[in-house]
Amino acid sequence: MSLLTTHNLTVRHGARVTLNHASLTVEPGEFVGLIGPNGAGKSTLLRAALGLITAEGDSSLAKLSSAQRAKAVAWLPQAREIAWPVRVAHLVSLAQNEREDAPEVLAALARMDLTALADRKATGLSGGEQARVLIARALAQDTPLLLADEPTAGLDPAHQIACMETFSGIAKDGRAVVASLHDLGLAARHCTRLVVIHAGRIVADGPPRHVLTEALLSEVFSIRCYISDAAEGLVVQPLGQITQDDA
Repeated sequence: MSLLTTHNLTVRHGARVTLNHASLTVEPGEFVGLIGPNGAGKSTLLRAALGLITAEGDSSLAKLSSAQRAKAVAWLPQAREIAWPVRVAHLVSLAQNEREDAPEVLAALARMDLTALADRKATGLSGGEQARVLIARALAQDTPLLLADEPTAGLDPAHQIACMETFSGIAKDGRAVVASLHDLGLAARHCTRLVVIHAGRIVADGPPRHVLTEALLSEVFSIRCYISDAAEGLVVQPLGQITQDDA
């Protein structure tokens, strides 16, 4: 059974269309990366799919009640600031109003390398550490689907990789993740599927090796890239911008 289905999802801001007839289906076992330039519509798609903003078209999640949606999907927005001076373990436990020693809470803390910080006040942590705390809270919700908006932003390289490996593991366990991403290399190596959004439209959808071509990266991102297969997976390394002189 699909965990998310959208059909012709469209968002308008006055006369401007920021998401244009986006249709998407997410199945258990998938780690879907949403990629595209700034302002392409990635965050808009996630928020519209959740019913957080007004949209035309259909979304299976938006139709659910708040209680049903909380059991179906965990949401990690872009905002990473923590306003409450509470202990890290307590903040993570709020995902399900569980005890701090609940298995889901302990597992989430371990996955985000936060066990040693469990008794620290969350507001006293660095920006990257706070980001990991909020990812852990979403993981502790233990839902079939996780939607994450730029989850690796603000993380150091080691924790970016750990985060992506965690999401990949969630998918392998039979759940699913949809995350908007800017790092093409991380997306190529860890996602099972990439959905490319450009100017509000889905312009490509498929396995990373099929989607990440020189032609598409040139058209959508205006960049030249080195693309190669390696033992660790597909390698995508941006080399430079494409200028008018290159056209």
